[in-house]
Amino acid sequence: MLSTTATRIFFRTATITLPSSSSSSLRFFSNPKPTLSSPLHTSFKLLPSTPLSFSLRTDHTMATSTTKSVHDFTVKDAKGNDINLADYKGKVLLIVNVASQCGLTNSNYTELSQLYEKYKQKGLEILAFPCNQFGAQEPGSNEQIQEFVCTRFKAEFPVFDKVDVNGDNTAPLYKYLKSSKGGLFGDNIKWNFSKFLVDKEGNVVDRYAPTTSPLSIEKDLLKLLNA
Repeated sequence: MLSTTATRIFFRTATITLPSSSSSSLRFFSNPKPTLSSPLHTSFKLLPSTPLSFSLRTDHTMATSTTKSVHDFTVKDAKGNDINLADYKGKVLLIVNVASQCGLTNSNYTELSQLYEKYKQKGLEILAFPCNQFGAQEPGSNEQIQEFVCTRFKAEFPVFDKVDVNGDNTAPLYKYLKSSKGGLFGDNIKWNFSKFLVDKEGNVVDRYAPTTSPLSIEKDLLKLLNA
């Protein structure tokens, strides 16, 4: 879980005295991204004796995050049970957001099953996360999704609880995946069957577009499996 630390910094009132004959003017600029040296809140007033008195207050919040890996997350399986991804330490992971009614469904599930059958004994695990955010192409319940995958494609790799991969309710795992490997046109997942390749230590190594064939990344898998 990400941890944040908030720090507030306040500056005391300062007084500047300007010569009465001075024609200079002061300008205050608002910085939309305050730093330690750039105030967010500025107030000032003229005093009877001509000095200009102003006070500065900066509210500066600094967030620090603990370095993480995929192994630090807990997800839910299709039955709602917690699964600690630390259980996959030492395994190469291919994490995929899947859907049952997509034009990419047949080719991806077929090739994912082929990869898993070929390399599961060598340390490959495929983690499938159903998602209904793209064209509402995964509308079924977890039970219906499991039945579809197992009956039609004979898939043996785990299919987890349905999640959101974009938006306010994005699953924490997917927030981490996207922040680790951004896409060509931004971090958001673009469609069903986006793929993340994770090494044995839980580090995100690569990201592949939905249209990338699972079999086409076989060489990348082998490099990690043989590492």
